[in-house]
Amino acid sequence: MKKPYLKKFKVIKNITIWFVDGKYVRENFDQEFTNFGQHYVFHFIPTNEFWIDKEFSPGEEEFFIHHLLVEWHLMRRGMKYKTALMHASKSERAERIKSDEVKDLKPSLTNTTLIKQIHKKQIASYKNGLEVWLVHGELVRDFYFIDFTEGGHDKVYSFVPKNEVWIDDDLSPKERRFVLLHEVHERRLMASGLLYPESHRSASKIEFMCRNKPSLLAKKLRLEITSQ
Repeated sequence: MKKPYLKKFKVIKNITIWFVDGKYVRENFDQEFTNFGQHYVFHFIPTNEFWIDKEFSPGEEEFFIHHLLVEWHLMRRGMKYKTALMHASKSERAERIKSDEVKDLKPSLTNTTLIKQIHKKQIASYKNGLEVWLVHGELVRDFYFIDFTEGGHDKVYSFVPKNEVWIDDDLSPKERRFVLLHEVHERRLMASGLLYPESHRSASKIEFMCRNKPSLLAKKLRLEITSQ
């Protein structure tokens, strides 16, 4: 099996930080791998390595590393993942608040102006009113939800406007349609009354199926969108 390593980014003490091919990791190791990961969450990652998905909208690497360092040290000492994640996210959020981008935007910010900044490009608009937007994922993580990754929609996130699906601009263009399938499938199930955990599991299954058989993607995506 080909290794997912793309480039060594840096070494911090005994930890090597790699940029990896996230698409390859999702399709061959674990489809729940998103922007980054470490051994105590994803056991296929060597103990003293951090993996960061190649960024298509770079600039968040240091935030991700800061998060991973906190999470890795706490879990190595025996802390449960959910608790370590909470501490790591809190620490990462504190770092993001210090960034120049956040400081520049904050004084004149309203929810309406923030959404306009987050919207990068409308990917699609459908007769049933559903809109798909490519969004500035970094701004979503800075101001709304630090764990936003790959995509989301209005049935999960209250900050996403009604009838919108968001696709993170940090995601590889080759993966966007697979993630869109995941989001619209999940959204349809949640709109029918199914809770998020069950909807997410079902969406992950159909996404994984199409990643393994891409010829199914167009048909499945069309069916999901017309069923919204």
